[in-house]
Amino acid sequence: MKKIILGVLCLLAILMGYLAFAPVPINPSVWEAPENAGFVGDFAPNTDLADLERISVGVSVGPEDATVLNGMIYATSQTGDITRINPTTKSVEIVANTGGVPLGIETNDGAIYIADAHKGLLSLTEDGELKTLTDEVDGTPIRYADDLDIAPNGVIYFSDASTKFGAKENGTTMAASLLEIMESQGTGRVLAYDPRTRQTSTIAKGLVFPNGVAMHPDGSILVNETGRYRVLKIDPQSGRMTDWIANMPGFPDNINPGPNGTYFLGLISPRSKWLDDNSAKPGARKLAMRLPPSMRPKAEHYGHIVQLDASGNVLRTFQDPAGSYHDATGAIVHDDYLYVTSLHETDLARMKYTAVQ
Repeated sequence: MKKIILGVLCLLAILMGYLAFAPVPINPSVWEAPENAGFVGDFAPNTDLADLERISVGVSVGPEDATVLNGMIYATSQTGDITRINPTTKSVEIVANTGGVPLGIETNDGAIYIADAHKGLLSLTEDGELKTLTDEVDGTPIRYADDLDIAPNGVIYFSDASTKFGAKENGTTMAASLLEIMESQGTGRVLAYDPRTRQTSTIAKGLVFPNGVAMHPDGSILVNETGRYRVLKIDPQSGRMTDWIANMPGFPDNINPGPNGTYFLGLISPRSKWLDDNSAKPGARKLAMRLPPSMRPKAEHYGHIVQLDASGNVLRTFQDPAGSYHDATGAIVHDDYLYVTSLHETDLARMKYTAVQ
């Protein structure tokens, strides 16, 4: 019996030592998460995003972002495919495969531009010809190109969500994003590519998973800082950053322009109480990384699209507390439909859209 007890105590000591001292990939910072008011006021719950119509994207997985060119919808995917979807017939064809993980997608002057988490910033023709525009800046690799938008002068602004936790090196885009947010050191940055000079420059850095990107009418750049529950407004000349909307009840993902000067912002999941409670406790976050993945804090399924005006005021929200369309990342409007995108679904979703009053 004594040997059994001794053996159990030894195992417990080994386990405690592992939980206390085993190396982890993150070096967490101390920060104070703002108090989460939750789903109240402008974010009061509704079911407007429930019962979405679905359009299959075939063998592709995760239509994370979408754009429109010549009446056709182009969507990215976790499987590398760029799909072209006919919104009338619902037919789908694969235009190209980037060989990486395309996330953000936009069009300009008949061309398609893609932020690929493995490949950098790409261009694509309607015929499927792919070209890498940039995959490094200032001698450093772009390890997690996430989203983009294009200024009137043609400059492409895009996010490099983490310079430490690359999407390719960490297996999936989700795994890398969780590491960047759990560490919270702020290794992400916002970049600019000028097609006239073919030069890439850094506009802003020190961000905790900068994600969605959209141009503002005044020439500044809106950037979702997922790990800080806010959208920043960044001056591309000075790099000065101010809050456009802050302390949201979820993790912001994509942001896209909508009708009449509005924007659609996707909250991919509600905030994690555990993460907020341990924002100033780096030791607890290290310990969590030593646990099996099944025991770590997890994202909650909750469909949530927010429509805002140019000043960052919430006009309305579209929600599905059941999260039946998993991991909704954002939305665009085309021909009186609101098209909703997802990180992991095999369908693009849509609902009839009525302009905000």
